[in-house]
Amino acid sequence: MVGKMKKVAIIQSNYIPWKGYFDLINDVDEFVLYDDMQYTKRDWRNRNKILTPRGLKWLTIPTESKGKYLQKIKDTLISDPKWHHRHLRELHDNYRHARYYDLFLPKISRLYEKASQQTHLSQINYIFLTGICSLLGIDTHISFSMEYPLTEGKTERLVDLCRHCQATHYISGPSAREYIDTDIFSASNIQLEWKSYANYPKYNQLGTGFEHGVTILDLLFNMGPESSWYIWGWRS
Repeated sequence: MVGKMKKVAIIQSNYIPWKGYFDLINDVDEFVLYDDMQYTKRDWRNRNKILTPRGLKWLTIPTESKGKYLQKIKDTLISDPKWHHRHLRELHDNYRHARYYDLFLPKISRLYEKASQQTHLSQINYIFLTGICSLLGIDTHISFSMEYPLTEGKTERLVDLCRHCQATHYISGPSAREYIDTDIFSASNIQLEWKSYANYPKYNQLGTGFEHGVTILDLLFNMGPESSWYIWGWRS
């Protein structure tokens, strides 16, 4: 009897990430937040971009990182408990004229209120990821790498996580081509597939020009219930 196919992706948690991140979540049966990895400053773990009339702007969650060069994402603490007030104010100032801002603001505000009660970055990211998945109609199971035993080696660890998840397919972002050893996946009988983030359609974005690489909130506020079409629905 042929076993059931199960697709898995493994990636570090990001703060209100761009649409491609949710496209990958939607592609798989289990999405593992790889927060046993080292926390990197000035990265996507604790910040993302919004679009303003003056161009792109970062929304950043302040973290305790000074002197903690080897800390893991899962151990990273928030340094200012009032961070969410600034982020909500920035969203209001820059998206209040968006078509679906009034419809989605209460939902997004509840996520911010819930996230503001957390002390660890991983938990904040998890709240936003699961909450936004719900808004997009994504029912993928989201787990943490710390729920599974880990082995050594970059590719070996990914393969071992896939085994614990009972994965038959591993879906990876294109940037991982630089370090993944494809032979190890082949030897483990786990099919490796590469995700493409090409050719996303443009949508009615505020301002002039168009930016794909902004937070998913930009898409939700501008396109509302149609958002999922601009992430994966257009392909069919």
